Amino acid sequence: MRFQGQIHASCAARGGEGVLLLGPPSCGKSDLLLRLLDHGFALVADDRVDIRDGIARPPPALAGLLEVRGLGIVRLAHVEARLALAVLLGPAGARLPEPARHADLGLPQVSVDPAAASAPARVALALDCALGRVAQLAGAFAP
Repeated sequence: MRFQGQIHASCAARGGEGVLLLGPPSCGKSDLLLRLLDHGFALVADDRVDIRDGIARPPPALAGLLEVRGLGIVRLAHVEARLALAVLLGPAGARLPEPARHADLGLPQVSVDPAAASAPARVALALDCALGRVAQLAGAFAP
């Protein structure tokens, strides 16, 4: 991984493997992060993520904090994680996307519509594909 430093993103982890949620302000990063927590993921960081040697951590001042719109800022347990996947949040991408990597992070990258009801399931499945736990015949992780 080439990038070292702090990035405007949110991050969740499952089994020690991190998923970086990327997109412009107010695109739904924190909301998708909250839904991922409900799907068995753990909080790494919300809004800002420190990345060093491929490990994602929250900045100390934000450790354990999650902004939940309409509710406020809550404090939750948090973990560190080795980054395994970058998820670019925005409109639905191609039906069968070509494999892609994040230019600065070198991570496999997929695009997900954060407003889609299936967004947490898509992120979880993309993580399994990126880690080689699920084989893909065509699309973002196909050989």
